[in-house]
Amino acid sequence: MAPERNSILCPNCRKLISLDEPACPYCGLVRPGLHETAGKLRNVFFAFGPVKTILYANIVFFALGLLLFPHGIFRGGSLLGFLSPSDQSLFLLGATGTIPFFGEHRFWTLLTASFLHGGILHIAFNMMAFYQLGPFVLREFGLHRFVNLYILTGVAGFAVSVLAGVHFTIGASASICGLIGAIIYYGKSRGGYYGDAIFKQALGWVVGLVIFGFLFSGINNWAHGGGLLSGLLLAFLMGYNDQKPESAWSKLLAYACLLLTAAALIWAAGSALYIRFVA
Repeated sequence: MAPERNSILCPNCRKLISLDEPACPYCGLVRPGLHETAGKLRNVFFAFGPVKTILYANIVFFALGLLLFPHGIFRGGSLLGFLSPSDQSLFLLGATGTIPFFGEHRFWTLLTASFLHGGILHIAFNMMAFYQLGPFVLREFGLHRFVNLYILTGVAGFAVSVLAGVHFTIGASASICGLIGAIIYYGKSRGGYYGDAIFKQALGWVVGLVIFGFLFSGINNWAHGGGLLSGLLLAFLMGYNDQKPESAWSKLLAYACLLLTAAALIWAAGSALYIRFVA
């Protein structure tokens, strides 16, 4: 039997140290062994990279929503209704709102609703926006703050919309608005020519969201507003890379968010498949 490994490379400075060191003697990193374990967990969750993993999760749940009740694919008989999961599929997979949250006590739907979409145009627009904004936030805030921003602003946006009385709601736009809020804070805080340019560009996104929200019915403006404001607040509390490195609490919070979200999504998919094809 192979001997148990009792030394590692410090995840921060890459010096050889004991696995059970309370802090790296070279760079001071607290609990370096725990950081290594977290790194392995991170590799499991983000095998394709953080942005692509989230994008693929949205696509998988969209496809699953179509497959659960295929009659919903042509809902409405129009282009806008083409490739639209049925309300029953969306409910089973974790749509939120006052009906699922208060009526059915499905509290975990605040996590899952951000990964569901009501039609091909809905997911296309949201994922294009996310694919444009996500890499910037990931680069300027770091992995763990990026995870916290995406997941927690989605939860905050949907919590606001539930409290506002929205009956049934889904979509990644609350989380996307959270990223926009973080970018607004980043641009304003950083300042200078680059920061001002980022700030103005992010404000342009907000103006577009406001116009879009008032021109089209069915837009969850409460979730957008909640996501935006929580993104501003979280960015202020956590900071970004140019201000300070990621703190231990932001890393722990990120892994807690990942575990809870993964558990909620797995539960939603498993229970939906069981109810649809077994029960």
